[in-house]
Amino acid sequence: MTTAFMGRCGCDCEGCRHRETDGCPGCQAAQGKMFWGECELAICCATKGHDHCGQCREFPCARLQQYSDDPDQGDNGERIRTLRAWNEMGYEAWRREKSKQA
Repeated sequence: MTTAFMGRCGCDCEGCRHRETDGCPGCQAAQGKMFWGECELAICCATKGHDHCGQCREFPCARLQQYSDDPDQGDNGERIRTLRAWNEMGYEAWRREKSKQA
C-alpha cells in the first residue's frame, strides 16, 4: 500500500500546499517531526503502530476530535470522515475515488 502521503490524522497530504512550499515529506516520512514542530497526533499514532488514527481502538479520541474541529485548521470534521472512509474502503480505493471526483 502506498501511504507516503496519507496523513496519520486523516489529512490528504497528496494535494497539500506544504509539500511544495515547505518541502514537507508527510508525517509518516517525517515521523511526526514536521516542518512546523512535533505533531502529537502523528507521534501517538506511530507509537501505537498504526498507519493512521482511524485504526486506533480509541478512534476518534478527544485529541483528534479537537484537532479536526479546530476552526484554524478549516477542517470541520473532514479528517474524521476521511479516516472512516479509509477504514471502510482502504486508502488506495479512497485515493482512486477522490481522483475521479477531481
